[in-house]
Amino acid sequence: MPSKKALIRRPSPRLAEGLVTHIEREGVDVDRATEQWEAYGAALRTHGWETVEVAPADDCPDSVFVEDTVVMYRNVALIARPGAESRRGETAGVEEAVASLGCSVNRVREPGTLDGGDVLKIGDTVYVGRGGRTNAAGVQQVRAAFEPLGARVVAVPVAKVLHLKSAVTALPDGTVVGHLPNVDAPSLFPRFLPVPEESGAHVVLLGGDKLLMASSAPKTAELLSDLGHEPVLVDIGEFEKLEGCVTCLSVRLRELHA
Repeated sequence: MPSKKALIRRPSPRLAEGLVTHIEREGVDVDRATEQWEAYGAALRTHGWETVEVAPADDCPDSVFVEDTVVMYRNVALIARPGAESRRGETAGVEEAVASLGCSVNRVREPGTLDGGDVLKIGDTVYVGRGGRTNAAGVQQVRAAFEPLGARVVAVPVAKVLHLKSAVTALPDGTVVGHLPNVDAPSLFPRFLPVPEESGAHVVLLGGDKLLMASSAPKTAELLSDLGHEPVLVDIGEFEKLEGCVTCLSVRLRELHA
């Protein structure tokens, strides 16, 4: 049986100081963000996921975006080396968490940089965004870690958004969804479905036809519902002010060994 564990991390009191790169800075309500984070975790649990809370990193404003700190492939955890130096303190607690779950742990080493938000896995294909936060050496280290396990690693240019998964994610059948103005190279994906809203490009597969999505993408939710999926909507508006999305608030561990 596949595992259904999800790492999450409580927002830092300094969340409002989080980095922004491709959008204008807006004020962030940390209390409201914490309420949204709690509702996000509840949605995961409602749909059969066991949430595992990583130790807080209160001095790291962006630490709630836990996906950026580690990439999972099967039972192997590749601890990231974030492209923003201010985020490198986030990884130690995540490494401790995945090790406690029995994962085999590797690490991205200097000069490589890698943010987990730049990695999209579809079956055994691992797309890695090469952009502002992930460099060529980081891509090479993903290849070194995962290709011996059977992965096929494909590098994808990312220039229009912060991370690859800011631009695209994938449906259960492997179709990639994205908002075309934000996608640098849609032709790299065998099946691509354009969606009408920027936040509609972000889905978390909950199991079956259920898709966790931001409530800010109602038109995309309607489109995907018409295609036979079941959107589960959550409000993450405070995190969207920091270029966050539904994918980056958790790390889903689906292939842990029993």
